[in-house]
Amino acid sequence: MIITKKAIPRRAVLRGIGATLALPLLDGMVPALSAIRTTAARGMRRFGVVYVPNGMAMEHWTPTGDGTAFEFSPILRPMAPFRDRTLVLTGLNPGPGGGAHAGASTKFLTGVAGRMTDGAEIHSGTSIDQLLGKELGQYTQLSSLELALDGRDFAGSCDAGFSCAYTNTISWRTPTTPLPMENNPRVVFERLFGDSGSTDPAVRLARIREDRSILDSVTEKVADLQRGIGPDDRRKIGQYLDAVRDVERRIQKAEEQSARELPVVQQPAGIPPTFEAHMRLMFDLQLLAYQTDLTRVVSFMVGREISGRTYNEIGIPDAHHPLSHHLDDPVKIGIMSKINTYHVVLFAEFVEKMRSTPDGDGSLLDHSLLLYGAGMSNSNAHAPNNLPIMLVGGAGGGLEGGRHITYPEDTPMANLLMAIMDALGVPMEQVGDSNGMLDVLSIA
Repeated sequence: MIITKKAIPRRAVLRGIGATLALPLLDGMVPALSAIRTTAARGMRRFGVVYVPNGMAMEHWTPTGDGTAFEFSPILRPMAPFRDRTLVLTGLNPGPGGGAHAGASTKFLTGVAGRMTDGAEIHSGTSIDQLLGKELGQYTQLSSLELALDGRDFAGSCDAGFSCAYTNTISWRTPTTPLPMENNPRVVFERLFGDSGSTDPAVRLARIREDRSILDSVTEKVADLQRGIGPDDRRKIGQYLDAVRDVERRIQKAEEQSARELPVVQQPAGIPPTFEAHMRLMFDLQLLAYQTDLTRVVSFMVGREISGRTYNEIGIPDAHHPLSHHLDDPVKIGIMSKINTYHVVLFAEFVEKMRSTPDGDGSLLDHSLLLYGAGMSNSNAHAPNNLPIMLVGGAGGGLEGGRHITYPEDTPMANLLMAIMDALGVPMEQVGDSNGMLDVLSIA
C-alpha cells in the first residue's frame, strides 16, 4: 500500500493503460529511415481467431474434392470471392479429454485438455494467441485483444464436473489463467482508445498529456517510497514499476504518433440490439485495432460453448445448443447449417474489409492469418475429431490458398497450431499434444 499526502485514484493509474493510441502506418507517414520503410513495404504479420460454438453441420461444411479442384460447400460458399486466400483443412483432431463442450473451446488454441474440476483448480495450456501476443506485443501498445458476443451471464450451463471458465474463453495467458472475453463494444473501444469517447486528434492528444502527467506523478511518488522499505516490499515495488514502465512505453508510442491523422470514430454506446449489428461492430473494432497497429493479435469468440442464442433475424427462434442435438434429423441439420452459414456470411464481410484496407505493399488481408472454426465437428455426437477448420489471408506470403486438404484422422490439431506459430515468425518446439508440424504454411 502506498501512503502519500495526496491520494492517487486507482482508476487514474489504470486509465493510462488503455488510453494510449497508435495510428495507421501510411506510406506518406513513414520517416526517411530505411529500416522503417522496409517494415512498411513488407507489412507486419497479424493473427486473428474466429471461434464458433456448438459444432458444425458437417454435411454442409466439408468441401467436395481435394487440392485446388475442390468445390465450396453451402456453408463455405460466402468465401468464394476469397478462394485464392482460403485454405480448408479436414481431418484434424484436438485429442481426447476435457469434456464435450469444455474441451472444444479449451483445446482449440492450446492443444491441451482442461483438468476436470468445478472449483479453482483449473488447468490447461497457454494458447497460441497469447504466445504470439507475448512476442508481437513488443511492437504494439496491446499484446492481444479478446472479444466475444455472449456475456458471461449468457453462457448457460457448463459441462458437468468442469468449471465454466473452460467454456467461457479460448484464450489462456498461462495454463492456470484463462482470459475473459469482452462482449461490450464500448469497453473494447475504451481499452483501445481510452475513455475520451472519441478518436479526435485534439481530444486524443489532451488525454495523452494527461496520462503522461499522471504517470510522472506516480513515478515520483514511488521513487520517494522506495527509500526506507524492506527487501520484500522493494520486490513488490519492482514488479509494480515494471508495469509502470510498460504504460510509459505505450504513452511514448502514442506521443510519437499523435500528429498522424485517424478518421474520427465515436465510442459505441454499448451492445447493439441485434446479433448481426453486434458482430459487425466487433469486427469493425478488430479492423481498427489492426489498422492502427494497436495490437496484432485478436481472438473472437462468436459464441460461448453451450450458448442458447436464438437467431430470429434469420427466422430461427430455436436455441442454438438444443438445436445442435439434432438426432440426425435432416430438417434440424438444415437449420443448423443456416446458422453456420450466417456466421460465415458475416465473417466474409470482415474479410472483404480486410482485403480493401491498404497495408504496406498490399492489404491487411495479405499480411494477416485468420483461423476460423469450431472445437467439435458433429454436434449431435459431440465429435472431438475432424474439426471444421479454415485459414484465410496471406500471412505475409506464407499461405498458399485455393486448396482443400484432407489429413488422416489422427493428425493433431496442435500440429496446425505449430505451423501457425512458425508462419508468424514465432517458432515453437511443441504446442500441446503436437507430434510434428503441418507443412501448409511457411515463412516468406
